[in-house]
Amino acid sequence: MQNTSQQYDTVISHCKDIFLKKMKDYGTAWRNLRPTSLTDQIFIKAQRIKSIEEKGSQKIADDIKGEYIGIINYCIIGLIQLELSNDTRIDLPYEEVASLFEKNSAATKQLMLDKNHDYGEAWRDMRVSSLTDLILMKIFRVKQIEDNKGQTIISEGVDANYMDMINYSVFAMIKLNNE
Repeated sequence: MQNTSQQYDTVISHCKDIFLKKMKDYGTAWRNLRPTSLTDQIFIKAQRIKSIEEKGSQKIADDIKGEYIGIINYCIIGLIQLELSNDTRIDLPYEEVASLFEKNSAATKQLMLDKNHDYGEAWRDMRVSSLTDLILMKIFRVKQIEDNKGQTIISEGVDANYMDMINYSVFAMIKLNNE
């Protein structure tokens, strides 16, 4: 598990670096995104990955790893947006956003460690394409929850789905980095 934890931290550190650099460039313009728009952004990235996986080629230079990074960072944004749902500020201070990124990524990592304990790192034997499909399934679940105005009868909420998508994306990045 130690190796997974270190590999996980490496991926998240890279994502956080990109996230914070983009924040310096763009500020927190993403605060304007409604939950449904955020879900659609994640969908676009996951769909592009699946398309490239199925076609075996791409015409845009951005690689699949960059799309997984985008999914991770948009899901972190989603978790932050959920946490700040009653906060109307558009411009957030850099330090606050960095702290929120760290808090949400740490909670997501803990979820991964707990599930890894129970599932015995089954993800290591999965194909990257299966991880992509699981991300897409989670996106469709989030869309359904959004269509149901956030109400679920027995299922996890949007936050749990964001966390699972982050973890599946990190797993994909670890697998791609080891190829």
